[in-house]
Amino acid sequence: MTSAFHFDSLVWDWPIAIYLFLIGISAGLVTLAILLRRYHPEEGASNSRVMLTTLFIAPTSVMLGLVILIFHLTRPWTFWKLMFHYSVTSVMSMGVMLFQVYMVVLVVWLALIFRDEVAALQQRWLPKLAVIPRLLQRLLPLLRLIETVMLVLAVLLGAYTGFLLSALKSYPMLNNPLLPVLFLFSGVSSGIAVALLVAAFGPKGHLHSREVHFLHRLETPVVWLEIFLLAAFFIGLWLGDDGKLRALSAALGGGFWSWWFWLGVVGCGLIMPLLLKALGWGKAHFHILLISGASLCGVLLLRYFILYAGQMTVA
Repeated sequence: MTSAFHFDSLVWDWPIAIYLFLIGISAGLVTLAILLRRYHPEEGASNSRVMLTTLFIAPTSVMLGLVILIFHLTRPWTFWKLMFHYSVTSVMSMGVMLFQVYMVVLVVWLALIFRDEVAALQQRWLPKLAVIPRLLQRLLPLLRLIETVMLVLAVLLGAYTGFLLSALKSYPMLNNPLLPVLFLFSGVSSGIAVALLVAAFGPKGHLHSREVHFLHRLETPVVWLEIFLLAAFFIGLWLGDDGKLRALSAALGGGFWSWWFWLGVVGCGLIMPLLLKALGWGKAHFHILLISGASLCGVLLLRYFILYAGQMTVA
């Protein structure tokens, strides 16, 4: 049976969209946390709501995304081979290498920031491993260097989700050089939304803190940049060859995925947050829940749209 979610040219389905969404959240949160620490160092300590959100969600979303990817493979029990056998010609293999380095540096970076909490946990649960606090103390002078490496890895991971799809050269819509940049900034947008949603559930006074103000300052420019990248993405298809024109027509020429894009991605994910903020919303708990929830929903719907609409047309 042929439908919007089941058609002959479909190779990657909905679990991949969830995987791309979760990876984007992790990369976006880490990027935001590092930028906060660079521009407002006093706000990026271990008691920061943004840092605490990054601590719990950034590693968890990556691991959950990898679990989804592993069990979505035809032979998930052979996935471990990718972790030790690398190929520079395979986007998937390079992605596995990136994930491994990203997770190692992420754990070290977070451990250095939360070193006091790590030391307290070590003394309570692992008293014989006193080497851990000493090792973190020795690495502390390298924190800024590790943070720079972490920022580069987060940007690469956010862009990798787009490279993974753009490597499917037989699909004209997906084989687009703007896709990694679009996914990178939509991941940052999802990171902002998650951080603001966590802030909305915190103390009321926290909504007026400098770190929340920092997130609000980034929120609108990132949305406008997403709009620009989406416009450039579709203009590139419009100016492309016959395959890209057919892909553009299939995606936006009417039908299920066209409505999904205009109502879900554009209406809910882009226009609604901009319109509500222009009306002065964004200060109260309910306002943040509505705006950030709509933005996060729009990012997820964008992943679904690119994945499914992009596979409808084969070169």
